Amino acid sequence: MAIKTSLGAASLVEVLDRVLDKGIVVDAYVLVSLVGIELLGVEARVVVASVETWLTYAEAVGLTVGQT
Repeated sequence: MAIKTSLGAASLVEVLDRVLDKGIVVDAYVLVSLVGIELLGVEARVVVASVETWLTYAEAVGLTVGQT
């Protein structure tokens, strides 16, 4: 697979197309504490991909249910 490079700025449509084609994962963990006491803990995982991309990866790792 060749890497495409561009000298100009990417438009929002191009960026969105690439994200939906390849997918993106944002994994975050936030811990708020005061004087060693945990006040708030947030753990989040955000996955953005097209349905086609998700189905391809889900099938590869066995997450899909067999079709009859």
